[in-house]
Amino acid sequence: MSAEMMIQCRGISKCYRKGSQTVTPLEKLDLEVPRGEFLALMGPSGSGKTTLLNLLSGIDNPTDGSLIIAGTELAKLGRRALTKWRARHVGYIFQLYHLVPVLTAFENVELPLLLSPMSRRDRHQRVSAALELVGLGDRMHHTPSELSGGQEQRVAIARALVADPDLLVADEPTGDLDREAASKILDLLRQLSRQHGKTIVMVTHDPRAAEAADRTLQLEKGILLNQTRS
Repeated sequence: MSAEMMIQCRGISKCYRKGSQTVTPLEKLDLEVPRGEFLALMGPSGSGKTTLLNLLSGIDNPTDGSLIIAGTELAKLGRRALTKWRARHVGYIFQLYHLVPVLTAFENVELPLLLSPMSRRDRHQRVSAALELVGLGDRMHHTPSELSGGQEQRVAIARALVADPDLLVADEPTGDLDREAASKILDLLRQLSRQHGKTIVMVTHDPRAAEAADRTLQLEKGILLNQTRS
């Protein structure tokens, strides 16, 4: 029996105008990612990696092609419906964490839930569980300035997880970390994929980081090239 597909891209292209020129960061791209897979995307700057992440996460729309994520054709969603879909199905992990400096780890992780109809008690249970999962149950009342870089990234991962999304997209999640902290973050991402069934798409320039993934794809000038499996 074939694996259930979390991501199905068919002929995806993305174009935009830059002055008098048309720029095409992605062109007729096909991609399938099974549910629960940890996929790494590599390629030089300007190859379309971040553009693809933004399409997969519903932040941007393709110019052409079909994009189905978690069974939903994103092109058929209006702006409000797409915002709700994104909040439910996607967690985004950034290289530079984007934590609010004056808030504690707990409060940073709670932010995505504040506009939900969830009760305060349920919200706090979700936040505590997410921080425990990333190994920061004892640091939840510390502000970012009281945490190491690796711990800050764990807070960012907990924030991405707190709404229990199907898909995690990570843009250079270890790019600002030393080797030891990066290794721990990659171990955590593997755990989230293999033990908790999260589908992860990670952009990275680091071959060592890519080795943590189940599969690596090369993106060159908007076109997917060879793939390798770990």
